[in-house]
Amino acid sequence: MPNTALKAARQAAGYASQQALADALTRAAQQLGLRGVSVSVRQIRRWESDTPPWPGEDYQRLLTHVLRQPIEDLGFRAPWNRSQPTTSTVATPAATPRTTSTALRGALPRPHGPQGNQPGTVGADYAIVTEAHRRLYLSTAPAALHPTVAAHADLGTVLLGETDGVARKVLASALAESLLLLGRIEFFDLRQPDAADTTFVRALQAAGEADDNLLGAAILAHSAFVPGWAGLLNGARERMHAARTYARRAPASADVLAWLDAVEAECLTRCGDHRGALALLQHAEDVLAAGGDVLPPDWFTWFSATRLHAFRGNTELRAGLLPQARTTLEQTLAELPETDGKQRVVVLGDLASVEAAARRPEQACALLEQALDQLAVTWYATGMERVREARRALTPWQDTAAVQRVDDRLYSWSATLSSLQR
Repeated sequence: MPNTALKAARQAAGYASQQALADALTRAAQQLGLRGVSVSVRQIRRWESDTPPWPGEDYQRLLTHVLRQPIEDLGFRAPWNRSQPTTSTVATPAATPRTTSTALRGALPRPHGPQGNQPGTVGADYAIVTEAHRRLYLSTAPAALHPTVAAHADLGTVLLGETDGVARKVLASALAESLLLLGRIEFFDLRQPDAADTTFVRALQAAGEADDNLLGAAILAHSAFVPGWAGLLNGARERMHAARTYARRAPASADVLAWLDAVEAECLTRCGDHRGALALLQHAEDVLAAGGDVLPPDWFTWFSATRLHAFRGNTELRAGLLPQARTTLEQTLAELPETDGKQRVVVLGDLASVEAAARRPEQACALLEQALDQLAVTWYATGMERVREARRALTPWQDTAAVQRVDDRLYSWSATLSSLQR
């Protein structure tokens, strides 16, 4: 009889036709960095036949990723196990103590046995929570989200020691994304660069287990912010060179390539090379305008053409190009979606610095009050840094009523205690 299990899973996932599933699997191959892998309708037809062939490892990974079920539950039987019914069993966990959170900072665990202890769904199940955390990052206080993501990452590290085969790769990829999010929170939201640097190393280990070059590129580029913001240009450049190498092997979409330019440009800006930064930002705009056939991965949610304008506006500000910076940042502010509260704080802070440098303190203070309104809703340490930079630029007018109103809010009881606690 036909492989009704795969057909049912396809339809339950919302793919009414075999062509729709083939297209989804091909898109997923691009997002997972599986170079040269595509799926045809003919292949789906063979898989849904009464004698479905055993998929290769890359195809198993795609089917598991898209349909969220282990390969055995999709009606396939391994060639070495044709006589057994298609079921998913769970082995009894080994009687060994759980790894402590401190120990998880070392190398990732290998499977305890030849077949692992976890079911084939473990990677897909773990990825569902990782995706939820990705969405929660936009609206959840970082101090509340951080321990939850950290515990999820620790769980994933433990599970990796109980998983093998395709499920291990799926799990490792979701773990790498979880650790990348954890590092982003530590660096941008909580301003803990040393902790973030350690987390990015763990993330890169997990990406290596998944053999996910695109995630590796994203992790390495994020790690370049650590030396870049500290003024260590050589360290930032070395990490960016590694990130570009991983992206070349992926392959990467135009969005990812433009973001890599933007990251390196910010590192150059922080280190005083404004001319080099502006050249990279222009290249990023050209890359985005050219586009391409490769799609960005689902987890690539932190960059857009509008975000690129924000990078440019900050560089123009630091280069002293005030009219250009004002135009760029005002355009960015107008284009930012309402849900992007964290980036809104950053742009408002930079705009306030532009107005302060142009000796327009009233306008600068009005922008800082808007930024403080947003910070009360969505805390963002990087945004608060931009607010404080703009306030320092207002020192010549610190006795005016407008600046004092900002100070009253910036150093209120609740704001001061909140800032110190975070």
